[in-house]
Amino acid sequence: MNKKKSKSAIYYPIFLNLRGKRCVVIGGGNVALRKVKVLLDCGANVTMICPKPHPEIVKLSKKRAIHFIQRDYEKEDLGGAAIAFACTDVKKVNRKLAVDAKEAGVLVNVADDPRPSDFIIPSFFRKGNLTVAISTAGVSPALARKIRTKLEKSFGKEYGPLLSIIGEIRSAIKKKGIIVEPKIWQEALNLDSLIHLLQAGQREKAKTLLLNKLKAYQEG
Repeated sequence: MNKKKSKSAIYYPIFLNLRGKRCVVIGGGNVALRKVKVLLDCGANVTMICPKPHPEIVKLSKKRAIHFIQRDYEKEDLGGAAIAFACTDVKKVNRKLAVDAKEAGVLVNVADDPRPSDFIIPSFFRKGNLTVAISTAGVSPALARKIRTKLEKSFGKEYGPLLSIIGEIRSAIKKKGIIVEPKIWQEALNLDSLIHLLQAGQREKAKTLLLNKLKAYQEG
């Protein structure tokens, strides 16, 4: 009798606002430290629990950047958490955290094991407010990192100012009650010209160019 192969999960892409929310990280090694740093960048309220912390974790705790508890994980540690990360090198502990989190209604990620995880972490890079994330549904993190590295070379620091300009224009347009269709935005965003101007330090010219393009397409 042939067994049916289980289908791999199809993940829903989402960006979470974790500012001020309690996020629990179990584990004190390099993987846990990476999770903590990204969470802090997002403004999360981070609690880390482990008996043997990475030296940088101790420094973050002394600076009061995180709430650090030096002991083994307990189920009660998940109280009030929005998400949790299992980053220990002990599979039994990681599995217990996954089960406890599901019972508590807390989204959980188990490092290097998508099966008990509610979500996985994509490979990503940022340029200002622009975030580009790549996922292989947990099949090959190495490939995701390879693609991220390749793409990152194509996105210079100019994309940060470009997003700032777009935000300013959108805000001004909304205040005037003007509706610009997505198709017009797509046509007006001549990336080659805009990026070229920003690389030359000509921010106002780039802004004027985009405004004129929007106006032309809107009227046309």
